[in-house]
Amino acid sequence: MSTSSLYIQTIIALVVMAGAYVVAKLFKFSTEISLFFAVVAGAIYGGAGFDTFRHLAEGSIAYFDIGLIFLFATLFMNIIKESGGTDYIVRGIIKGFYNKKYLMLILLMVVMLVPGSITGAGSISVMVVGGTVSSALVAMGLGLDTVSAIIFLTAAMSAVAPPINVWAMMTCACTAIPYVGFTFPLLIPVVVLGLFSVLFLGRKAKNIDRDVALKNIPEPKGLSGWSVGIPFLVLVFLLSAPRIWPFDFPVMGLPLNFAISALVAFAMNFKRIKILKVIESTIDQVIPLLATTAIVGMLLQVISFNGVKGLISMTVVTMPVVLLFILLPAIIPVSEAILTYGSAALIGAPLVWMLNSRGYNAVLAIAGLSFMWALGDALPPTALIGRLSVSTAGYTGKYSSFLKKSIVPWIAITAVGLLMIIFSNQLSFLMFS
Repeated sequence: MSTSSLYIQTIIALVVMAGAYVVAKLFKFSTEISLFFAVVAGAIYGGAGFDTFRHLAEGSIAYFDIGLIFLFATLFMNIIKESGGTDYIVRGIIKGFYNKKYLMLILLMVVMLVPGSITGAGSISVMVVGGTVSSALVAMGLGLDTVSAIIFLTAAMSAVAPPINVWAMMTCACTAIPYVGFTFPLLIPVVVLGLFSVLFLGRKAKNIDRDVALKNIPEPKGLSGWSVGIPFLVLVFLLSAPRIWPFDFPVMGLPLNFAISALVAFAMNFKRIKILKVIESTIDQVIPLLATTAIVGMLLQVISFNGVKGLISMTVVTMPVVLLFILLPAIIPVSEAILTYGSAALIGAPLVWMLNSRGYNAVLAIAGLSFMWALGDALPPTALIGRLSVSTAGYTGKYSSFLKKSIVPWIAITAVGLLMIIFSNQLSFLMFS
């Protein structure tokens, strides 16, 4: 078969997969189911035959470790939430800083960043602490559209923050780059952009009436700072000990670290929670995330088989760099809106290959792309975190108004992400450990 025939066949395979995805979406299937139809169509057209089942099985466990992180990290945060830990923390912030609005905004931002940074999913931040933080922001006199924007942007930044950044993990897995050196390239911009977002959007906030604000947040009974703090201290120890004592402390892996921390959290609070209900709730929350990791693995397996991955890679690699940088602020968020985490495997991998081959620092480039991927979670058709943020804040106005509220921080986040890619070599000093 000639080169031109192979090229045309691969383009048709891409069209078939895109068509199957669009048709499934027209029938209002979820993104995961729509991607599954696209994967099956791509495998069948590529001539896999009965081997389609093998490709689906092998692909579904490609990101098994990331799925385990989702499961145990979310269980850990849900135990903290159900024990009253999140309410305890926010009530403590209100009691101590009710008359210092800027410090209040900063501390509420930190509360929003923690769950997503631990689990790798901004949606978990919204589900675990979004409602409580929303109550505090409303008590500060902010409109519901502004509250929704703050909840979304901080949740998006939480998904980018270390130690768990799923876009970076998936891109690293596809490009054989170790998931190492991301801590400060992610953490420093997340903190700066998070501060800018909450202080800009919350600039009209007022000092709150302490008693009124506390009435809207349940008061946990029999809870102490140790009950809330010790599980987090255990987690920090387990994450940092292998680096402090690299030859003496075992590397247990992130899933086991979170499982141990969840067990400690349960032991500290077992009288206040019904663990079976917490486990059930956790499974309900993570099933969409587990489905996403499974389908992304299948997608990568099949596009490698039928040549679509090579087609996309070749298109990206041969594109002029200047044109690529112009298009990235649109391509990356839109790809996330359509494919969710699948965009990291489909588009992120060839992008990083191309940038690395032209001398750009791969770690900084992946970090910069992560910020733009996070913004895509507010865009239709999926609008994963955006819709959840609006619902949690109780905002019932036009969705476009919520997006307009986010526009200035959006531009700032995009600019930082793009500059991190363009000047990745000059910023490589951030990779200190």
